[in-house]
Amino acid sequence: MKAEPQSANVEHGSCPHGGMVPEKDRTVASAGKYTCPMHPEVVADKPGACPICGMALEAVEPSAVADDHSELDDLTRRFWIGAVLTLPVFLLAMGEMAPGLKQIVGAIGERASLLIQFALSTPVVLWAGWPFLEKAWSSVIKRSPNMFTLISLGTSAAYLFSVVHLVFAGPSHGVHSPNSYFEAAAVITVLALLGQVLELRARSKTSSAIRSLLALSPQTARRVVKDLEEEVPLDAVHVGDILRVRPGDRVPLDGVLLEGRSELNESMMTGEAMPVTKKAGDTVIGGTVNGSGSFLFRAEHIGEETLLAQIVHLVAKAQRSQAPVQRIADRVAEWFVPAVLLVSLFTFVVWLIFGPDPRWPFAFNSAVAVLIIACPCALGLATPMAVMVGIGRGAQLGILVRDASVLEKLEKIDTVAFDKTGTLTEGNPKVTETVAFKPYRREELLRLAAAVEALSEHPIGRAIVQAAENTILPKATAFEATVGSGVKAEVEGHLVYVGKPSYGEDPRSVAGQIADRWRKEGKTAVMVQIDNQPAGLFAIADALKRNSAAAVKRLRELNIRSVMLTGDNKVTARFFGEEAGIDEVIAELSPEQKQKEIVKMQKAGGKVAMAGDGINDAPALATADVGVAMGTGTEVAIESAGVTLIKGDLGLLVSAFLLSRATMRSIRQNLIFAFAYNIVGVPIAAGVLYPVFGLLLSPMIASLAMSLSSVSVIANSLRLRTSVHGRS
Repeated sequence: MKAEPQSANVEHGSCPHGGMVPEKDRTVASAGKYTCPMHPEVVADKPGACPICGMALEAVEPSAVADDHSELDDLTRRFWIGAVLTLPVFLLAMGEMAPGLKQIVGAIGERASLLIQFALSTPVVLWAGWPFLEKAWSSVIKRSPNMFTLISLGTSAAYLFSVVHLVFAGPSHGVHSPNSYFEAAAVITVLALLGQVLELRARSKTSSAIRSLLALSPQTARRVVKDLEEEVPLDAVHVGDILRVRPGDRVPLDGVLLEGRSELNESMMTGEAMPVTKKAGDTVIGGTVNGSGSFLFRAEHIGEETLLAQIVHLVAKAQRSQAPVQRIADRVAEWFVPAVLLVSLFTFVVWLIFGPDPRWPFAFNSAVAVLIIACPCALGLATPMAVMVGIGRGAQLGILVRDASVLEKLEKIDTVAFDKTGTLTEGNPKVTETVAFKPYRREELLRLAAAVEALSEHPIGRAIVQAAENTILPKATAFEATVGSGVKAEVEGHLVYVGKPSYGEDPRSVAGQIADRWRKEGKTAVMVQIDNQPAGLFAIADALKRNSAAAVKRLRELNIRSVMLTGDNKVTARFFGEEAGIDEVIAELSPEQKQKEIVKMQKAGGKVAMAGDGINDAPALATADVGVAMGTGTEVAIESAGVTLIKGDLGLLVSAFLLSRATMRSIRQNLIFAFAYNIVGVPIAAGVLYPVFGLLLSPMIASLAMSLSSVSVIANSLRLRTSVHGRS
């Protein structure tokens, strides 16, 4: 039965069944906490061993500094000392097989040889192997047998039987008694230590992605107080503090530039190597690199509220999540160790009854080999290691995956639905033409429309406000937005509407003809109505992102169909759809209609991902099998999504699909290897090949194979760090 790790969860209202921290307390509980890579429901206050599997716990929230290597250092020291002591034990036990050593061992005599083996193997088993014995005893107390139970049971049995033989058996004529297993106990312990050392070294590499993100944040900031500058630790900075950023420095926190001007390298967020000019009033992001200028800015977000900290937290949380495929390994792991114990006992009895003489050593060797070769650790690591490395690699590329289940769903996607503005296009539209209807003038039309749009978050609204940036805008009241349609407000006693054109009973009016001409040119027509009467039109132009067409083409090569879902006019939508190579264009949709289109595709058997960046995309993002938010979009869109592309780059969408496929392929390879290893290894260790081929598996060889199985699973997972690139 799987143990309930209650003792590992002592704060923040841990769940009494499995120890999982309630969702509302997860963020609080993560600070200074440790968890198991195989069992993320286990949360402890300090480093230690998992009460379920015995593996070393890892920090929930990694730090920028190197990992704590105290356990690795300790096991490495035990390994080398154990290896030095084990070598003469091995030579004494196997000396009769080597002509050069046989005479030396023979001269020593069996009794003296056994005493030397006992003296040297005892510190190996009881000191070098103490971490295994300790974890095994803990597994017995908690009724959660694991790999350490099997290792310790095998080594302890070999060692204790040898001690009993040494104490009670009389002298024999052979150099090596068939009832002595000191060398097996020592060698198995040393090989198991070697496996743990290699595994810990490999596991330490899985957190390199997060450490590289954390390294982007400087440890200090230059605070300005009454014209005096002082360098202070980042923890000492408060919201509202004024900070100085010198040429070449990294921006310490998120904030607003107050004084000065500079070029900032924001490639960590945008992926663009070209520096971005920042002036007073612009936002700056912590971790970005300043150019040659110097500036002052006001800290707006500190600590866990910075964008970089939120990204790190999201990645760390996702790395600890479990993919649905993990359930297979979990179900097997629940009965695996008890089953191995029964197989070992059955092997011993069968050999003792039906085996050839001398039956005792044959039975004992085979039973111990079964215990040692069975490795539930490789099975348990198969999914968590691949997920951890895959999500970490995604973070390095600028792809944030909410959890492992999203990664698994992403692999099955066969249709991607795109929003147009800000997703396929740059999302930086501009007013290119203005037509005013009498009695209004263009300047007045722009002033009134910008006053209303100043209260809107839509990219088109920002374009209108930007066009009127040199104009003093009047105050708008009673603002009201109809998502997917337009906005309206009262300005200087007039009701002003800005949004989709409405031509009344005559769609072929002058306004309709102008709008049609613009749409054929790929522009969006926006109408202004004042007191419910048409007052004019704006032509809004937006450019297709430079790699949108290439990304859509690459998706088609991956057998993924593309659909555009947009609220824009059919003519304009078709123009951009053809330019991007979209398979199907569905236009003039409200947010609810976008959602219905997603449902329609799903009912037709499709696995649909939705890519968008605005509030109007949130319903569709939430309904899709996987929502993909552009990092340049709104927080509402990002909250609704399973995947966030920090750079807003559709080339990364292709990389996200490739990453999911590579990760799931790695998981399946790991599971197949772990299952096949045990399915093949345990029967061989039990001796099924002996009747036909006369082959028996030595417990020492079984120990080496057991150690290398876990290392192989981790090494296969680590290949994900270089298997996917950031551009399509």
